Amino acid sequence: MSLQSVFAAVLLIGLLILAGKWVRNRVRWLRRLFLPSSIIAGMIALLAGPQVLGRFFDPGTRFANGIWTEPVLEAWSSLPGLLISVVFAALFLGKPIPNPRTIWKQAGPMVVHGQTLAWGQYVVGLSLVLFLLAPAWGLNPLAGALIEIGFEGGHGTAAGLGDTFRELGFADGADLALGLATIGVVMGVILGTVAINWAVWKGHIEPPDQPTEEEEDSLGEHENREEEPVDERVRDKSIEPLSIHLGFIGLSIGLGWLLLEGMIRAEEAWLEPLGWPELMRHIPLFPLAMIGGVIVQLLGGKLGYARLIDRRLMNRISGTSLDLLIVAALGALSLDAIGTHAAPFAILAAGGIAWNLFGFFVLARVLFPRDWVPNGLANFGQGMGMTVVGLLLVKMSDPRGRTGAMEAFGYKQLLFEPVVGGGLFTAASLPLIYQFGPGPVLLGVTIAMLFWLGLGWVLFRRRNPG
Repeated sequence: MSLQSVFAAVLLIGLLILAGKWVRNRVRWLRRLFLPSSIIAGMIALLAGPQVLGRFFDPGTRFANGIWTEPVLEAWSSLPGLLISVVFAALFLGKPIPNPRTIWKQAGPMVVHGQTLAWGQYVVGLSLVLFLLAPAWGLNPLAGALIEIGFEGGHGTAAGLGDTFRELGFADGADLALGLATIGVVMGVILGTVAINWAVWKGHIEPPDQPTEEEEDSLGEHENREEEPVDERVRDKSIEPLSIHLGFIGLSIGLGWLLLEGMIRAEEAWLEPLGWPELMRHIPLFPLAMIGGVIVQLLGGKLGYARLIDRRLMNRISGTSLDLLIVAALGALSLDAIGTHAAPFAILAAGGIAWNLFGFFVLARVLFPRDWVPNGLANFGQGMGMTVVGLLLVKMSDPRGRTGAMEAFGYKQLLFEPVVGGGLFTAASLPLIYQFGPGPVLLGVTIAMLFWLGLGWVLFRRRNPG
């Protein structure tokens, strides 16, 4: 793969995002679904590629790959694995990181509910694979992690784990996860809107304000939409602020790589001689890059350089990387994988949606002492595919911000994303299932789910849910 083909691939993504933005502005129902321009652009790339347009031409002819060339498609396949580390490295850079006690005080019920939903997605997925999908269709056991990777993790995590799926012998898994992520975003908005109308009808919340046309056009473009003013302290005349921030991201990724290499070497030296299976080598870099970002941010607070990190600029870098990643991943998506596993794919999607609905209508009523609708919708939206869907549903159900759900949701990410939803366990789940089988992993995630559910039941249970 040449440098020219990479440049052409990135340039085409930029043009596709412009096309996606134009389509989004022209088609009102796409704005109503709050689909990011990058997802629309990725679908355009998919339609114009070998999976759709190329099917009308014979193999080996000029348009067998649609309007894209083989080098461009190859570059698109490689980009997600690189860009996901940038997205995750920037996740906590520029954010003040309070101590766990403060987070728990502000967002304890939100943390408990979110963790229960996330671990429950593993329980549902692994149970379906173990007792139905593997016996009936011979589906790879790694599919047990697809619901959490696609729904809770979203497009970025699904694309970033593509290499891990391929290394472990389930290449179709990445395409299935991307398909689930797309379904999750669409159904999250639709079902979330239905849930809000139901809550109004039942008198649980007041009728929400409808988003204006300007809000429809702006919401949903990126996962993070903080509006802090640009910090003037980063405007150093001797160096471009963007360069400083890219340097912090590079440092975070470098620290993550060192952590990962250290874990691999430790496993080889101490655990493998005792018969421990190889796990660390199959874990991708991006969750460790996120840990590297946390380390950089914490050290910045101690050493005084944290003031140089502007969160708004970090959001722009992360958002741009995520946009490029989503378009590249969807443009290189194989519909053959979804077609081959159509029935298991539909069952996994239905199981994930059913669990998230149960998590909102049943668990949220019990685990949130008050204002269960906006708080539960925050985790429901994120659990269906994107953080921004959770933010959107909170804004729709609590437009005046009276419940504190938005603040609790933000605090919750600090105790949530390092583990699940794209964190360390999300990345480790595939090699764990590969090495130990779905049964032991199902037992472990069930214990984790029951632990968080029990903790919430004891500490925060609403005595008279209604």
